[in-house]
Amino acid sequence: MGQRMCRWAAYIGQPIFLEDIVSKPGHSLIHQSQCATQCHTAINADGFGLAWYDARPEPGLYRDVMPAWSDPNLKSLTAQVKSPLFLAHVRASTGTATSRNNCHPFVVGRWSFMHNGQIGGYDRFRRAGEMLIPDHLYPHRKGATDSEALFLLALAEGLDADPKGAFERAAARLEALAAERGCAPHMRLTAAFSDGQRLYAIRYASDDAAPTLYHRWSDTRRGRAVVSEPLEDGEGDWQAVPPGSFCVFEGARVVIEPFAPPRAAVAA
Repeated sequence: MGQRMCRWAAYIGQPIFLEDIVSKPGHSLIHQSQCATQCHTAINADGFGLAWYDARPEPGLYRDVMPAWSDPNLKSLTAQVKSPLFLAHVRASTGTATSRNNCHPFVVGRWSFMHNGQIGGYDRFRRAGEMLIPDHLYPHRKGATDSEALFLLALAEGLDADPKGAFERAAARLEALAAERGCAPHMRLTAAFSDGQRLYAIRYASDDAAPTLYHRWSDTRRGRAVVSEPLEDGEGDWQAVPPGSFCVFEGARVVIEPFAPPRAAVAA
């Protein structure tokens, strides 16, 4: 199974134009979609998406299947829209179709979610993975990706009340399926998600090759970028998040805790 290495960036802080993260930096997300440096997939051309928060609890969502660098609507939108909290993603598929429903971020209610990584051999146990999603959440299953399945399973595991525990339990259940029916590596992920108030991020792998994750506070913007790889080569103050971490970003505050899917669930 080829390793999907999507690229993503998120921001929380004083409102900025989306283009300040998506297209303006020297190694912006759009630049990364053509020549990423810290992943195996240099070209990420299987769609893109944005989720942003502003005056309403639910985020706006814009996704399409074009390469991010060739969509004039994306350029116009990011130049005009300001937001205090947003998620942006460019996709490199490992097999599921290039369709709008398979593009990140995924949104349910006030929650938005995007993911980079893989659940080993997901195509071999996809039906079993689908069966883990309860009936009341299944109408939100629009695409076919393992990423969306992980998100819906986290919602089922109590994301509203316990974000870290919900994702630990969800990751454990899918990692267990990968160990039983899929292939190694059973789980590699970096993910960012938000409820519109806080920005959360995860870096985790079942082996020693967790995808990269960085964050950086900007005094001039009064905000923090959380990214799969740094946005400017010359900025030396990007902080790498260690593997096995769950991060909470709120204002200038950063809390990083261990992220450890329960092994009993993995072994079950």
